[in-house]
Amino acid sequence: MRYQRAVSALAGAITIAAAVAMLPAPSKASSHREAPLMSRDPSVDNTDVYAFVSPDKPDTVTILANFIPFEEPAGGPNFYSFDENARYELKIDNDGDARPDLSYRFIFETELRNKNSFLYNTGPITSLDDPDWNLRQVYDVVSDVPSRRGDKTKRLASDLSTPPDNIGPRSTPNYEALAAQAVHTIDGDIKVFVGQRDDPFFVDLGSIFDLGGLRPFNPAHVIPLDAEDGRDALKGYNVHTIAMQIPIAKLTRNGKLPTGPGDPNAVIGIYANASRQRIQVFSDSGIKRGSGSFAQVSRLANPLINEVIIPLGQKDEWNASEPRRDSKFEKYYLAPELATLVNVLYPSLPDTRTSERSDLSLILLTGVPGLNFTGDTKADLIRLNVAVPPTEDPSRMGVLDGDLAGFPNGRRLADDVTDIELRAIADGYGTFLNENFGLPNITPNNTVGDGVDVNDKPFLSEFPYAASPWQGYENTHSK
Repeated sequence: MRYQRAVSALAGAITIAAAVAMLPAPSKASSHREAPLMSRDPSVDNTDVYAFVSPDKPDTVTILANFIPFEEPAGGPNFYSFDENARYELKIDNDGDARPDLSYRFIFETELRNKNSFLYNTGPITSLDDPDWNLRQVYDVVSDVPSRRGDKTKRLASDLSTPPDNIGPRSTPNYEALAAQAVHTIDGDIKVFVGQRDDPFFVDLGSIFDLGGLRPFNPAHVIPLDAEDGRDALKGYNVHTIAMQIPIAKLTRNGKLPTGPGDPNAVIGIYANASRQRIQVFSDSGIKRGSGSFAQVSRLANPLINEVIIPLGQKDEWNASEPRRDSKFEKYYLAPELATLVNVLYPSLPDTRTSERSDLSLILLTGVPGLNFTGDTKADLIRLNVAVPPTEDPSRMGVLDGDLAGFPNGRRLADDVTDIELRAIADGYGTFLNENFGLPNITPNNTVGDGVDVNDKPFLSEFPYAASPWQGYENTHSK
């Protein structure tokens, strides 16, 4: 029944070629430590971006941008936080030119209350203004609406508190209550949460970065090993999250709810970035201060692009460039190095195309006509059709399983982007695309995956949806 509803929703608008293009580039990991500069500057390293119609509030869109990869929960005494010398932004394009029509900027300030103590907290933290919290962080939210007559800037909130990191039963005895206090309402009807969360991405990085290994398919590798279950390499690690739940009418071009998936105002493009001032100065006391204009040092939309599509020598350049200039990188989409590696590493699988991959360019740089097409301007954006309603029974395989509310139409927390992309590149498109569009569904290619199908923690049913962070006291890596 879900397949029939999905086909009806598109009303035949998607051609076979566009259906192929629904499937994003092959990849093996998300954007954790994806570029040389970012590997040395983790506080502005954008690991993942998610954007989806809120399942419990379908007249809103939820956007999450995660930063600081591989946060060890027990990493004290200087626990993780956003950088007060950086700017973090969520940007929305609603007219298809790959230029932001609306931006939300987050600016942080850190208060050190007792300079004579090495402790993050001097007692149990029971509220967001508890004096025992020695290193408290607050933030402002500023909206920018670009205009030919000058940008319209509005400060939506000041001095909003983040929750502390989840230290342990003595320091944060009721962490869930603290996190709930950190969900704020701004600008009348926008929810915002900023703070530590469990890393929602799930993938077997240990095997994948060992020459592209997939434990369940170890015997098929050119260097074979015994088959094993997949292992979530991000289990037990946290990130820092910026989450917003925004009414759809505040995001669309005409300021209204779309009439349906075919409404020209229904598709928006989303990305996140982080910026630093161009000049960084260190005082004799070791304090860092910035001066000059801000320069973008990190950006992210679709997962895995800078990780495996952009070559090592251009990763930092890609991070610093604007999405509207992504046509210069299109050649790497059309002839992805990873496709060649798959053919070499898994010789028993049918060869995949290694050139003229216009399908990858279409889905990742313009979107799919009839689903989430934004126009001819090539740009890396998460493209979301906000008029496609949330699925009652969502599939981790998204569009491959006929679930049009899933990746690559936006990205939900539970979407298994690793398996989706592996099966796409291996011509294992699944039953839905095979039966309805005649796309290849080769066995066993349609079962290829890393063996990690779910997150290490269940997601929440309400904003901010990402699971609570792992606690330092219950550090899973020391067991």
